[in-house]
Amino acid sequence: MKKIEAVIKPFKLDDVKEALHEVGVSGITATEAKGFGRQKGHTELYRGAEYVVDFLPKVKLEVVVDDDQVERVVEAITNAARTGRIGDGKIFVSPIEMAVRIRTGERDSDAI
Repeated sequence: MKKIEAVIKPFKLDDVKEALHEVGVSGITATEAKGFGRQKGHTELYRGAEYVVDFLPKVKLEVVVDDDQVERVVEAITNAARTGRIGDGKIFVSPIEMAVRIRTGERDSDAI
């Protein structure tokens, strides 16, 4: 099993959710996040004062899938989240040693 974490622009969340549903992903965790990379924020003017907004709003998605689904899921996220502009986000894939469904005690692939 693998855990796929994706940091995307907030307005792309619905598109990514739909794309994941189409490739058979049944569970997603979404968390509001703030961050920056090469985008490095931007300068805004508020009541005559200029200030730097360096942490930009993002959404962090977490999905755990079987190894054979990883490529399809990464491709679905990439295609749905891409705008072609800087700040589109990143995807990270990590191994998962064990998963347990608390309600039933099911483990690993049965738990996801």
